Amino acid sequence: MRRFRFHGTDSKNGGCPAVHEDIDSGEIIVQGPPVTDPAELRRLQHLGPDDVAVVVPRQLLVNHGPKEMHRVPEIMGLDEFGELFHHFEHSAWHLETRRGYASDQEDLGFDAFLKTGEAPLDLESEWCQNISRQTAAGKYVGRVRVVDEPPTEGQLFLLSYARCNAVTGEDARCLWREEAERAHLPAEDFWIFDSRLVAILRFDDRDVLHDVEIITEPAEVLRYCQVRDAAVHASVPYDQFAARLRTMG
Repeated sequence: MRRFRFHGTDSKNGGCPAVHEDIDSGEIIVQGPPVTDPAELRRLQHLGPDDVAVVVPRQLLVNHGPKEMHRVPEIMGLDEFGELFHHFEHSAWHLETRRGYASDQEDLGFDAFLKTGEAPLDLESEWCQNISRQTAAGKYVGRVRVVDEPPTEGQLFLLSYARCNAVTGEDARCLWREEAERAHLPAEDFWIFDSRLVAILRFDDRDVLHDVEIITEPAEVLRYCQVRDAAVHASVPYDQFAARLRTMG
C-alpha cells in the first residue's frame, strides 16, 4: 500500500483539489474533479484507457507542487539536533507515530516498567531538567502520541512515562491510530520548532534513530503545522487517555 504525504490544498472548506506525494517513490498525486465530457476527453492527447483527467487551479500546483526535480534532504546529526531543545525561542512540538523506540528499551526505567508496570519519575535526567527550564521560561513544549489498539509494550511505557512529561510542563496528549488515520496524520515522527523549522526523525528497521532531516521551506513547514493542529484537536490529555485505557482493560 502506498504511503502518502499531504502537500496542501487551496480549498477553503477542506475539499479537493489537493496534492499528495508518494513517500517512497516521490510520485505526485493530484486530486480534483474529473473531466467527464466525452468530447473534451477526446481532445486530450496521450490519455490512456485507464487514465483519469482531473481539473485543478493553476495556483494549486504553484503553491503546493514540488519545486525541485530531485529534492536533496538536509541532514542534521544527533548532537546538533539535541541543541535545538536548548535554543528554541517559544515552542517545540512532537508527533510520535512509531510502535516502539530502541532508545526507550535502553533506558533503565524501561526495566523498572517491565517489573512494576510503572515508569519511574526520573526528573533529574538532563532531558527533564532542560524541559523544566524551558517551560518555566514560558515556552510551550507539547507532543501527541499515536497508540495502537491494543497498545504495544513500548507505547505502554511511554504512556506511563508521560507523568514525567507533564511534571516538566509538557502538554502530553494521545490518540488511537485509527483516530490518527481519520485525521489524516502522516506516519512520520517529527518535531516542529518555533513554527519555522521541522525536524523529521529517521529510524532504521531496528527502531534506532540514526539522523534527522531538516525542513525550513515555509510552505512545507506550514503543512506540518497544519498536521500539528489536527493532531492536537483529535487527541486528549495523556491522563484522560490512560483512564479510558484502564476501563477497557
